[in-house]
Order: sequence, then structure tokens, then C-alpha cells
Amino acid sequence: MALHQFTLKATWPGGRNEVGHIESGNLNTKISIPPEMDGPGVGTNPDEMLLGAAATCYLITMAAMIERAHLPLEHIELSSVGDVDVTNGVFTYQRITHRPVVVLNKEATADHLQKLKNIVKQAESSCMISRAIKGNVELVLEEDLSIAS
Repeated sequence: MALHQFTLKATWPGGRNEVGHIESGNLNTKISIPPEMDGPGVGTNPDEMLLGAAATCYLITMAAMIERAHLPLEHIELSSVGDVDVTNGVFTYQRITHRPVVVLNKEATADHLQKLKNIVKQAESSCMISRAIKGNVELVLEEDLSIAS
């Protein structure tokens, strides 16, 4: 068994609407409460970071699985949306929707496209971050898969 540890250092100067700082590996940024939650909106925030972690983990996992399957990839991109519910002052991260757009090159076959469909779905359950939040945050896929013309 291999154990990988990731560390983060955070500083916070005081009250709710202050601006803090986080540093972890290549991540080095200011943090604050987002304007949607009546904060100053400086730097990033936990909502963006959770969405970013889920999206990048899914994207990288999907790309690795496509590569291992030797699919003729033309283009891949992803947009993701995080939905946070606020009820009685309680903030709950309800859902993350990933919208991958994957285009195989024009030499791709119908079999390649079917394999891609399976990979796009399987990558979500294989991603470490998806597994970490499973049962707490709904994960939705709205994929757009095609072969270049």
C-alpha cells in the first residue's frame, strides 16, 4: 500500500468577511467568502475548490482512461456546475453536474464511441474525489460525445 499525503497551510486574520490565504503545493491563493454568500469575494472559496477538485479529478481520470483504451481522441473539455442550497441559514452542497464534451477523431468507429460512452460514466465512479463525496453530494453527468466529421 502506498500512502500519499497532501498538506495545506492556511491563515485567517479575523472575522467572517476577512481575506485569508492558503498554500498547498502549486496552489497559492487568497481565500474569502464568495459574494453570493455576502462575502468579499477575494481569491477562491471552499465552494469553488470543491467544484474544482471534483471537476479536475474527473477530467484527469477520464483522459487517462481514454488514453489507456487507445481511443482516437480529437478534443476534450469540461464545464461543471455546483449547486449549493441555503435553507434556514444552513449551506448544503447538493449537486455537481459535469458536462464533458469529448470528440473522437474522424477515424473513430462506432465501437470506439461506445467505449467512450462507457469510459465517461466509469470515470466518475473511479475518480478519488467523487468517491470521497459520494453519498453527500449528487453527481450528475450531461455528456456530449461525438466523432469529428
